[in-house]
Amino acid sequence: MPSTRNKTISITPDEFKRFDIFYLPKKTSLPDPKHLLNKIYLGNALKEMKKLPSNSCDLILTDPPYTIRKNFGAGTVAVQKKEFTKWCKCWLEQCARLLKPTGSIYICINWEASSIIESILRKRFIIRNRITWKRDKGRGAKKNWKNNMEDIWFATKSDNYTFNLDDVKVEKSVIAPYVDEKGKPKDWQEINGRKVRFTHPSNIWTDLTVPFWSMPENTEHPTQKPEKLVERIILASSSKGDLVFDPFMGSGTTAVVAKRLKRNYLGFEIEKMYYILSQKRLNQKKKQNL
Repeated sequence: MPSTRNKTISITPDEFKRFDIFYLPKKTSLPDPKHLLNKIYLGNALKEMKKLPSNSCDLILTDPPYTIRKNFGAGTVAVQKKEFTKWCKCWLEQCARLLKPTGSIYICINWEASSIIESILRKRFIIRNRITWKRDKGRGAKKNWKNNMEDIWFATKSDNYTFNLDDVKVEKSVIAPYVDEKGKPKDWQEINGRKVRFTHPSNIWTDLTVPFWSMPENTEHPTQKPEKLVERIILASSSKGDLVFDPFMGSGTTAVVAKRLKRNYLGFEIEKMYYILSQKRLNQKKKQNL
């Protein structure tokens, strides 16, 4: 029996049977995206993405299976770099087709696969930045440095794209609170007795923590990203009413945050257990907002 402090969201056998399963319609013609919005569909992203209309997504944010290792049921084994690269080319080619000319794409990836993603991105998008975020969690190694970071590649389709700077500025304490000739603060303000300024965010993120057992957002998914990380990206690179697409939904973090921020969402998940987990999280958020 889990501790009462353990807030991990898990799936019971009854829930596994009870939750609705959504499949993308099997049509030869591309469907109208308006009828597909705000759902996660069970299915293989490589196949299902081909059914979606071109230039339909404002923001693509995803955390793909980011390793050149694969679990075949008998343990984790190495996957050939050539095989992994070919797979990435396929889904990124579809991302390029689906993204609007004014859209942005963010890809979370580990150091082993980061160079592969970068080389593919450069052929289809304009790379704007490589964000490094400190995961604050990782396994130790006897003969190597502990892996405690991941990359997030940020790219756009053109030079005309959304970036809501004011929504993601960072609060910093003011060490030297200068004032002008009239005695008014220069580039700072006082909030609850603290002197602070809001400054431009950097591409090194050290204030985010991987969800763990005592956090209400935590699930059984092994590579779940923090809601705050996804929130930062969605706030910066989309507007209310925009469509946020995630081809590898996992535990549904992208959908949960997009819904909370009043964006539309759409995505796929191939593993039924994680698909059900994402539906449970969305239902919980819906009840909380009632």
